[in-house]
Amino acid sequence: MIQRSLVLLKPDALDRGIVGEIITRFERVGASIVGLKLLVSEKDTAEKHYTEDLAQRRGEAVRNMMIEMLLSGPVVAMTVEGVEIVEVVRKMVGATEPKAAAPGTIRGDYSHVSFAHADEKGIGVFNLIHASSSPEEAEVEINVWFRPEELFNRDSSYTKFTVKK
Repeated sequence: MIQRSLVLLKPDALDRGIVGEIITRFERVGASIVGLKLLVSEKDTAEKHYTEDLAQRRGEAVRNMMIEMLLSGPVVAMTVEGVEIVEVVRKMVGATEPKAAAPGTIRGDYSHVSFAHADEKGIGVFNLIHASSSPEEAEVEINVWFRPEELFNRDSSYTKFTVKK
């Protein structure tokens, strides 16, 4: 089953200069990059990304900290495509809390911050990357960050790109 997933490389990934290394991991696993852009998020985009659902699950204060973290610098928004790619990307990214992420995952190899540290500092967790948690969430999130004409499709042989209309 071919799926798409949103991947956001957050401001701390750009600050650290590891964007290329992270993108390379997705290319090496065979994910196709069908959308890619560097941008500074507008506040309304960050608010659409971190939905009210997050506030209900983790509290409005956490949602606000995550929005502020996303607005703290440029981000790379990427749409990747591949066979059951949502699950593949989530495994590659690792646990949301960096200190709990397994070695070999992006967060496990490049970050170590704990929820407790972020809470003590009153900041969002700088964990380098966001990845959609389900195919349904991916569809919603991709539409937050990309217009249809910014995404490309692969043809059935998976060798050529075409503009999505």
